[in-house]
Amino acid sequence: MSAEDKISNKIDELAGKGKEVAGRATGNPDLEAEGKAEQAKSNLKQAGEKVKDVFK
Repeated sequence: MSAEDKISNKIDELAGKGKEVAGRATGNPDLEAEGKAEQAKSNLKQAGEKVKDVFK
């Protein structure tokens, strides 16, 4: 996994976490769900990159 990909995925994960927390704090379930979805997407990207690294 390249350093750029790691950083990009981590930024996406943190942005999702921020949305989740903001949604929970404001009582906005849609924003909270969006944040959780972004975190899940980021985690899948990270897993895919790790799989690619194994086969290099």
